[in-house]
Amino acid sequence: MNIDPRHLAQLSVVVEAGSFQSAADRLGVTQPALSRNMRTLEQRLKTPLFRREGRRSVPTALGQRLARSGLAIRLAEDQASAAADQSLQGSVGELRIGAPPIIAGRFLTQPLSAFIKQNPGCSIALHTGLVHELRGMLERGQIDLVLGPQILADPTDNLDFTPLIDDRVGIMCRSGHPLSQRDSILPSDLESQVWLAHSRGSLLRQQTEAALIASGVRSVNIGCETDSIRSVLEIVADTDLVTTMPRATTAPYLEDRLVFLSFDHSQFHRPLGAIRRGGEPHDQTASLFMKTITGLLSDGNIHGFAR
Repeated sequence: MNIDPRHLAQLSVVVEAGSFQSAADRLGVTQPALSRNMRTLEQRLKTPLFRREGRRSVPTALGQRLARSGLAIRLAEDQASAAADQSLQGSVGELRIGAPPIIAGRFLTQPLSAFIKQNPGCSIALHTGLVHELRGMLERGQIDLVLGPQILADPTDNLDFTPLIDDRVGIMCRSGHPLSQRDSILPSDLESQVWLAHSRGSLLRQQTEAALIASGVRSVNIGCETDSIRSVLEIVADTDLVTTMPRATTAPYLEDRLVFLSFDHSQFHRPLGAIRRGGEPHDQTASLFMKTITGLLSDGNIHGFAR
């Protein structure tokens, strides 16, 4: 059944206004024209939408239900109109961004706060999740930008990567851990530790294992495994377990409870940046946000991070 959405929108105004005359005045049409449209809608539905109570026209249960649909149509029209006006005025409309939890935390909140202050009319949707989930959202067009590791942006999948910082992986333990007092860490030292591992299949777990093998660590004794970043930080801070975390984005959480060991390898290199769909114009709002975050990084104003 085809229903004119304009008639549903008008129905919602009639129900809100309480009378056909008041609704007609709000809509800028004549009362007879509005009444004809409502009769046309009733004929299409083959059921009345109003019942007479004295001189009043009271909506039926179906009339009230359809009025809610009409209100949704009006709201969508208003939002579309506002978005068009913002575009014509060069204003920012909507920022849809995704990031893993550790990046969405203290690294990202400062640029988002600055962006909100600069663009108070912008609607922002921040999605957090595993990098593969975010990549799927990006490919489906549900978000316009992902802040994540470069390894996520395979050029063969038509994804563009704009580098921001080297968020290289480091080996982390609690302050006061026996290894934290050592200036030089050997592969054998790491083999003797009990590890807290990230979830199987995660990019951080894959990179950690590859880098440890390349650095000469032959085996890793895993005592705990989790996909919760908060759990990683809390457990390692209260035990002798060691783990790996991205150094730059984890640094704001270290306080005096956690430290990174003086152990490094070239395969711990982990460029962090913006990932967007290639082969199409970049979203204007996402590009404006990128200017905000790169400007803050250049000035060293994101929790001590610098490009």
